[in-house]
Amino acid sequence: MPSNFITVLRARGVAAALSVAAVALGSAGSAAHAAGAANGGPETPFLAENDQAMTRMMGGMSIKPSGDVDRDFTAMMIPHHQGAIDMAQAELRYGHNEQLRRIAQEIIVEQQQEITAMRLALGQSLPPSAPAPDQGQAPSDAVPAQPTSSTTMPMPMRMDQEMK
Repeated sequence: MPSNFITVLRARGVAAALSVAAVALGSAGSAAHAAGAANGGPETPFLAENDQAMTRMMGGMSIKPSGDVDRDFTAMMIPHHQGAIDMAQAELRYGHNEQLRRIAQEIIVEQQQEITAMRLALGQSLPPSAPAPDQGQAPSDAVPAQPTSSTTMPMPMRMDQEMK
């Protein structure tokens, strides 16, 4: 795909639609993922991690309506964005294509910023910052079974917010 195509998609806000499509395709392709994992191919750790991320995301998006549209929207979107972050981290751990790795890094930053903005819009407190995960290692078995908090990546400081 030409890089200008990706730029056009982002400019038109299609990234969210592509993310939803990726989830749908990922869910439909679970049998293919399972077959790849059963074969023990080199993509097995990635497929397993990606399937876990999608399972956590889909579980987190299943909410009981609260009667507050804004809270319900964020209750579903925050796990959705966290799922995108988790899948992008898997790309950084296992992927080799530098262009895709850069896109994954952008996804992490952008989705984290949106999670923060949603929490702030509702007056929710932000969880404490946490160090970025090591891209060279797969996550340990100590990863929580519930959707991870929005602190998987520290919030980068914008240039206009830097300390003077």
